[in-house]
Amino acid sequence: MIVALYIFMALVIVGAILYFFHRRQLSKLAPGEKAPEIVEPEQCCGMHITCERDSLLAAVSNEIEYYDDEELDRFRGTDPESYTDDETEEFRNVLLTLLPEDIAGWARSIQLRGIELPVPVRDELLMIVAEARQNSNH
Repeated sequence: MIVALYIFMALVIVGAILYFFHRRQLSKLAPGEKAPEIVEPEQCCGMHITCERDSLLAAVSNEIEYYDDEELDRFRGTDPESYTDDETEEFRNVLLTLLPEDIAGWARSIQLRGIELPVPVRDELLMIVAEARQNSNH
């Protein structure tokens, strides 16, 4: 219990010091001058899962390309949480039979067709893409 109290006190002290220095920095600004804004990078570095999802699902083109998976169109508008195990396995089979260079295009095609992947398959897709990008960077 004492250790938790020490940790809490340390956090409060560090927070107070950071707040003090932040206010001091703001007071150095000229009257009417705004604090500099944090600018987010425009391109994905490929090192974070949200980057993977956003860059992967960004529609590079609006042309729908089929990967011998027309049967998946019946899932258009289906909630990702409501897939049965067999339906999830159907998506997984398509994903695992794709050539590595076709995976990102397939994901874009699925999105353009209004199909949401089952959660486990979506996670597997993101993991495969992240691993492929990591391997290509080395």
